[in-house]
Amino acid sequence: MVHVLEVAFGMSESMVDAGANTETSDTGPPRVDTVVVGAGFAGMYMIHRMIQQGRSVRCFEGGTDVGGTWYWNRYPGARCDVESMEYSYDFDEQLQQEWEWTEKYATQPEILAYAQHVADRFDLRNHITFGTRVESAVLDESAGRWIVTTDDGGTVSAQFLVMATGCLSSANLPDIEGRDAFTGELVHTGRWPHHEVQFEGKRVGVVGTGSSGIQAIPVIARTAEHLTVFQRTAQFTIPARNGPLDPVEQQRVKTEYAAFRERNRQMFAAFGSKYLRPATDALDTDPDEFHREMEFLWERGGAMFLSGFRDFMRSPEANHMAADFVRGKIAEMVDDPATAALLTPDGLIGCKRLVIDTDYYVTYNRPNVSLVDVSEQGTPITRITPTGIQAGDQHHDLDVLVFATGFDAMTGSLLRVDIRGRGGKRLADEWQAGPTTYLGLGVHGFPNLFTVAGPGSPSVLANMIIATEQHVDWISDCMAYMRDQGLDLIEADAESVASWVEHVNAVADRTIFPSCNSWYVGANIPGKPRVFMPLPGFPAYVETCNNVAANNYEGFVFETVTA
Repeated sequence: MVHVLEVAFGMSESMVDAGANTETSDTGPPRVDTVVVGAGFAGMYMIHRMIQQGRSVRCFEGGTDVGGTWYWNRYPGARCDVESMEYSYDFDEQLQQEWEWTEKYATQPEILAYAQHVADRFDLRNHITFGTRVESAVLDESAGRWIVTTDDGGTVSAQFLVMATGCLSSANLPDIEGRDAFTGELVHTGRWPHHEVQFEGKRVGVVGTGSSGIQAIPVIARTAEHLTVFQRTAQFTIPARNGPLDPVEQQRVKTEYAAFRERNRQMFAAFGSKYLRPATDALDTDPDEFHREMEFLWERGGAMFLSGFRDFMRSPEANHMAADFVRGKIAEMVDDPATAALLTPDGLIGCKRLVIDTDYYVTYNRPNVSLVDVSEQGTPITRITPTGIQAGDQHHDLDVLVFATGFDAMTGSLLRVDIRGRGGKRLADEWQAGPTTYLGLGVHGFPNLFTVAGPGSPSVLANMIIATEQHVDWISDCMAYMRDQGLDLIEADAESVASWVEHVNAVADRTIFPSCNSWYVGANIPGKPRVFMPLPGFPAYVETCNNVAANNYEGFVFETVTA
């Protein structure tokens, strides 16, 4: 059922001419139909859809170019963990056919070049204000519009506010005593400088062994005089088996790209259909057959490693079988038993984001690499000094310090903007006990605010470009529906939000995901509420979104704004 309310005062239609960027007003800030925050892959596609609909759109981006995650994450070894032919847009067939990838897993420079190509090809830059961050967005209830303020003091009025701020875009720089006193070069993988960081002949320290650390460590080790890795928690990581992309294979995919994409959309995480094989349960498999299959999966490598058996992600007992296999591989690859023991994780595999690597474990066999256990059971970092890191009784002299400490995931960048909805309520206050959304798209009390890949959607548990394309398409189609029906505001119903949060938790509880202290639950950020944020299962989620739209956006309330 469509619930329609009428709100007096204000204007029902934007005064912006279709297709214009902005229109100045004598009585207030410039007006646009839609403000988009962030010019990553989600933001760029949102701009494109708005242009197609003839809507005025203004995007604000803190960086000096497009690319989002791939603009900021320039650290050595940065590359995607979804294969190139799948980690790309599929909304334009000509774009798919003309772009040539060079590697199985694309590097950061290649992905950034692709983003830049898309921005130029579809003339998106004219709608983006670079080097500008949104500081606040306040709902003007009488007019039914968002008043957006940027860090340069500018304001703009918009009917719709689309937060395309990214799930992994708010860098987490740990608050360690003395951090700002370090006199060498200090960098974060998520905010890598645009100049080349020199490691040759230098003593380098890397703090953190998540995905970015695991990618950067082997590359840094090749040239550093000495590399010291400070590890709090050991990670499971699977060999990527990266290499040049076979032109014949690339052309084969392009001849049936539409069917290839559709098969991927039916996969749990919206990628990897080419690796789909008849799967059985590990607990029902003969031990010798199980071992042969695991060897095959290991040699194949990549993020689909845990797809070999159906019960790996739902049965702790089966999962331990996979984890024990990988623990055995670590022992085989790392020469020093003490180092191998430190690198060997406890617990389950895959409840944290599964990392894929190139030569990570064998890097610790190099004479210029050492590993320091900074967990509570080891020698925790007590402070950073002007010349290095103090861990326990030992001081590690460093010339370069790299923080590979990840992100305030999924909500960090959203909550850095002061977003105020009905009654002046702050989004940060509403989410104090954890984020609550409907479909990961709408928030009760914040009409016409859309979050792309927000908490409560598959987001980081899916191929992000495909996931964000689905979100942007849904949002754009919803806007078109509202225009056709003469509706001005859309807001998630409170009961729908509560039911959706319960649904997300129920789905997650049928898997092993909530069992880990991962960034999926905000465990890497001190004081952040422990709530499992993404929704496992892309195909079922898409079906739900489609059904909601087909039922006249069931679970949302619409309003008209009258003069």
